[in-house]
Amino acid sequence: MKRDGRALAHNILEEMRTLAVQRMAEGEHPNEVAASFGMHRSWAYKIRAQASAHGAQALRSTKGTGRPRALTPAQEQRVLRWINGRNPTQYGFDFGLWTRNVVRELVQQKFDVTLSLASIGAMLARLDLTPQKPLQRAYQRDPEAIERWQRETYPAIAIQARVENSDIFFWDESGFRADSVHGRTWAQRGETPVVDRPGQRQGLSAASAVNSKGAFWFATYEGGLSGELFVTLLRKLMFRRRKAVHLIVDGLPAHKKAVVRDYVSSTQGKLTLHFLPGYAPDLNPDELVWSHVKRTGVARRPLQSGEKLGPRIHEQLAQIERNPRLVRSFFKHPSVSYISDW
Repeated sequence: MKRDGRALAHNILEEMRTLAVQRMAEGEHPNEVAASFGMHRSWAYKIRAQASAHGAQALRSTKGTGRPRALTPAQEQRVLRWINGRNPTQYGFDFGLWTRNVVRELVQQKFDVTLSLASIGAMLARLDLTPQKPLQRAYQRDPEAIERWQRETYPAIAIQARVENSDIFFWDESGFRADSVHGRTWAQRGETPVVDRPGQRQGLSAASAVNSKGAFWFATYEGGLSGELFVTLLRKLMFRRRKAVHLIVDGLPAHKKAVVRDYVSSTQGKLTLHFLPGYAPDLNPDELVWSHVKRTGVARRPLQSGEKLGPRIHEQLAQIERNPRLVRSFFKHPSVSYISDW
């Protein structure tokens, strides 16, 4: 059985060719030389002819240049500028996410060059682009309103709170389900893992208020939030509270009901509501509280037989309340770095 030279390293092949030519120059027959190396006899004749025509240089291994790339480095950098931070719909595509197919079509349109999907993937890798799950943001977001909130509105609230010696809290609500699954687990490829969950559906809602100094307040309730229920929760928040409170909430309709405005007015300045810009939940550090709870609570240890969702959620929120250091850590996230005591 003859040896396939393509399976050998280049340095080994170079040494074999050099030795073979030396042995043939000393009078050994090419057939015998080829057989000793396990190669076909034509191999010995071929390398002897190359050495005779071009000298020892012809026996050296050279790195294959390969097929030249269809796009120049400058063109690839243009592709990077088109993709990075942009959306395919800006170039007339119906699909809003970048895929290799979409990139291939864009390259075809711009450069009149057709590349395979493998070539597109290799190019994206060279450009340090990787497939990632994107964050979702509503297209109704108003960047100017968000910047105005960060640079002007919130600093003014913080200064007023400092002058009044009052507290600033961020408020938010969230819902919980006993059968929801958050996070991932390891399993055999192609075999979807199964996580046991309680067959009986259980749901619960919760509201919380978080302070950059580490204070935390929460309450749980059933069903959705109405204006009347919001007032009830606000009364609990303000119960026996000595300092005035500037409460920052989102634009949920229940937060803007007339009954809410009437209650806030009745506090005679003890409670003031401020509204975040629309469609900007990332500005609220209380959103990070819910993310933490849902990643580390029932999602990690499902309810056991006969266990109720309410006590589990209540206990986890109580643990956060007892951990001011954890509460302060939510304010270190880049999305809420604008928050300070001024």
